[in-house]
Amino acid sequence: MTDEIAGVLLVDKEEGESSFGSVKRVRRILGVKKAGHAGTLDPFATGLLIVLLGQGTKLSPYLMAGRKRYLATVRLGSETDTMDLTGRVIRERTVKPMTLDQVREKARAFEGEQEQVPPAFSAVKLQGKRAYELARQGVRVDLEPRKVTVYRLEVLSLDLPDLTLSVECSGGTYIRSLAADLGEALETGAHLRALRRLASGPFTVEGAVRVGELDREAAAAGLRKRIIPLKEALPDAWERSVDEETAQRIRDGCPPKLEEGTLSPGESPVKLVAGTDLVALAEVVESPEGPGLRLLRVFH
Repeated sequence: MTDEIAGVLLVDKEEGESSFGSVKRVRRILGVKKAGHAGTLDPFATGLLIVLLGQGTKLSPYLMAGRKRYLATVRLGSETDTMDLTGRVIRERTVKPMTLDQVREKARAFEGEQEQVPPAFSAVKLQGKRAYELARQGVRVDLEPRKVTVYRLEVLSLDLPDLTLSVECSGGTYIRSLAADLGEALETGAHLRALRRLASGPFTVEGAVRVGELDREAAAAGLRKRIIPLKEALPDAWERSVDEETAQRIRDGCPPKLEEGTLSPGESPVKLVAGTDLVALAEVVESPEGPGLRLLRVFH
């Protein structure tokens, strides 16, 4: 195995496979030791999984922070303990006739910044354990609400007892919680029936590869061609070029000086690049001498 491969690979995750399973499959095909992903998808969910390879794992917090876009199917009239189709039904309610306009009116209330309680069956840590571990043991899980933003919530169709949603939201938003909350607003209860991630940050599922469909003999070569270099993995970040001598000093932990008036404090991340290589990510900070750069991640 080698860790020479570094970058980002967009995978269209298949239903029934965990995010870890998808990453493990990519690792095996490419022969890399270190790999991860930027944002988990539940096994029943499909769609865009951003796989991070080698030093690409250092990009995780920056890629996870981007907006997400989903296509979701919500089943009204049935609530489960996991808030999705994998859970145990804990309550069933009658679904009265309703129109698409009525549903859209209720859905509009969920747009904007709000506090959302994560599902009990989630990876949020509580008392040193994952919430889902406690929930599976029958322990009562009370999670604190978190601020999330739903930029757009569009009801695409209504075919009772199901409705289809298009959701654009901030990182950290649980679509399961959103489905359950919408079901409560409609006085029917609900759980998430299907979920597909269409976009995350600057990337879309249209550019993703279905790992399970790759021919075994050509799999490694096919995946290598699809790897996004580190330098291109944050296309919206401000970029500053440095020469090789400066790049080496950065790798030794010495950030370059910032030209006056270039950027304001708080700008983050800033890509420092040498040729085709991403050398480091930095942020602009205030100092007695004026704005300067502080290194966040260094790539060797």
